Amino acid sequence: MIRSLYFIVGFFTLIFWSSCRQDFEFTPTTGGLSFSKDTVYLDTIFSNIGSSTYTLKVYNNSDEDILIPSLKLSKGQTSNYRMNVDGMIGNGTLVGKTFENVELLAKDSMFVFIETTIDIQPLVANETQFLYTDAIEFGSGSNMQKVELVTLVKDAVFLYPTKDAQGVIETLRFDVDGDGVEDETNVQGRFLDDSELTFTNEKPYVIYGYIAVESGKTLTINPGARVHFHANSGLFITNNASLKINGLPSLDPEVLENEIVIAGDRLEPQYEDVPGQWQTIWLLEGSTNNSINHTTIKNATVGIVSDGNQDDPTKLVLTNSQIYNSSNFGILGRGTSISAENIVLNNSGVSSFAGTYGGNYNFTHSTIANYWSNSFRQFPALLLNNFIVDAENTVFTNPLESANFTNCIIYGNDNPELLLEKEPSEVFNFKFTNSLIYFDDPTNFYSESQYDFTNTDYYENVRFNADPLFLDPDLNQLNIPLDSPAKGVGVVSGNLNVDITNTTRTSPPDLGAYNAIEFEE
Repeated sequence: MIRSLYFIVGFFTLIFWSSCRQDFEFTPTTGGLSFSKDTVYLDTIFSNIGSSTYTLKVYNNSDEDILIPSLKLSKGQTSNYRMNVDGMIGNGTLVGKTFENVELLAKDSMFVFIETTIDIQPLVANETQFLYTDAIEFGSGSNMQKVELVTLVKDAVFLYPTKDAQGVIETLRFDVDGDGVEDETNVQGRFLDDSELTFTNEKPYVIYGYIAVESGKTLTINPGARVHFHANSGLFITNNASLKINGLPSLDPEVLENEIVIAGDRLEPQYEDVPGQWQTIWLLEGSTNNSINHTTIKNATVGIVSDGNQDDPTKLVLTNSQIYNSSNFGILGRGTSISAENIVLNNSGVSSFAGTYGGNYNFTHSTIANYWSNSFRQFPALLLNNFIVDAENTVFTNPLESANFTNCIIYGNDNPELLLEKEPSEVFNFKFTNSLIYFDDPTNFYSESQYDFTNTDYYENVRFNADPLFLDPDLNQLNIPLDSPAKGVGVVSGNLNVDITNTTRTSPPDLGAYNAIEFEE
């Protein structure tokens, strides 16, 4: 009974207090706001491509509830920035530009979310990049406070499929399987015109959908070019077409002024190493004379797919290049021919290199690593097999005529980092020479003949499970130090006498793509 009485008294006290409560009284701001940043840098964007959303936090440190009479962009309705203030979209002809009578309680804070999309052409003529600025004004007159906004905008060459009058995007038609007959596809994209078949370093290239090179033509990418693919975009090199990516050594290892970089189209730092931002470079059955030199390919789904033509030594010649952060494979070969020297592969969701359905593969002075950390992976850094299995579980075989790895490092954060899947009815030729391989099998689980490490037909001067002591593999820094077990244990081999940094190789040479160096403390 007493407890019930207390409850009734408390309830009516609450009702009485609530009925007496008055609305908050807000005092116009006198300029005492504080901010999480004095300047909001929206990083670099391409012309006409929207930025990420950036956050500014606004604090009222006073004991009074305040009213901000005006919160606006200095350039007003003409500004290329847009804002959202604690969920409010603002006033005026265009939303996100001006806000009126914004309330902020004592000792409280609010969020201002900022985005931008900028067309560089009306702003500056004949410029490839431009610094666009504005400011957010809080209050007016003598009480006004400002937070600056800064964005670097880059012009680019945009390549994309066309739309018809009904808004249908064009799709590609080409010989998909190399049988000489064109196939209809549902791949949104177009063939490059003759005037578009040379990429230069004058402006970056931004690609939407798939671009393709048709039969008898060659896409040439010149030193210093930057190629950026939008989400779900990529490049097809079709039957009898070619790709020439002609990077050169760079003097500045930070700028890489002569190297070619192929990546996604998000330039903000948070996208720097995000895998799977675009699709792939696909060398279709019948494409030929494909070469890639001094090139970085990163953040793809599959860096390079090479299909067929395993008896064509010019199918793909890959030198002095690196492929990082592929959500599936770094390089996927399927019954094809790949010759590679001074190559670095790392951080792949499946395998960094997979030579599947047979083929011919020759890797020299290459670092094939996998330190994928996004999630558990089931496949090693290096995978070789001589078969495929279709959707009906039918097995098709094709000879692995050769798979030679000389002066290579095959390592990673899983074990083992080498998988050799052999269909006994088909040819399966491979050899590892003067290489370092991570393969620790204490239970002898891998008992097939291809794992007989004493067989010199397969393994010659191979060292197992010695950590190469990479500089920082999580950051794709696969340099080795002077005390690395990969130092000075190679054999003279290959066509190049320099490492991937264009430094003359020592004698005897070091394993992998890099000469050993002294690491800085």
